[in-house]
Amino acid sequence: MTGHAQDAARYHKTAQEFAAKWATLAAEGDHYKLAFDKPGTWSQKYNLVWDRLLGLNLFPAEIARQEVAFYLTKQNQYGLPLDNRKDYTKLDWVVWTATLAGSADFEKIVAPAWQFANESASRVPLTDWYDTKTAKQQGFQARSVVGGLFIKMLADPAMWKKYSGR
Repeated sequence: MTGHAQDAARYHKTAQEFAAKWATLAAEGDHYKLAFDKPGTWSQKYNLVWDRLLGLNLFPAEIARQEVAFYLTKQNQYGLPLDNRKDYTKLDWVVWTATLAGSADFEKIVAPAWQFANESASRVPLTDWYDTKTAKQQGFQARSVVGGLFIKMLADPAMWKKYSGR
């Protein structure tokens, strides 16, 4: 990376500006909108986990705290829908979203997904796309994305150190 410090600083500054603009345009009181022009909408901001894991710090921690609090009001029996449009979710993204939370709220977000895995009548290799009210598979099964269920390990330095050295 030598010789690219100026480029890196310029890109980081642009990313900070875009993140700040997003936070302003998406803000809607107690949560952030699915789309800037769609008031009354919401969605899981699962990709915020990468801002934290990569140490980019483009988004204030308060955004994740506010979103997690909002998500806890939107959960169905078998999990948190991806957004306000449908009742389905993606199992890996639920865990990414939960990883934004503290321990107690992590458990509250993951518990319904665990219930889904144990109670679903869809007896296929673990699906990552399912209905949060009926626990029925929506289409996918046995996909490699379920590896994303282990993201919490990346967020825990002690656990990461324990297993990455093996």
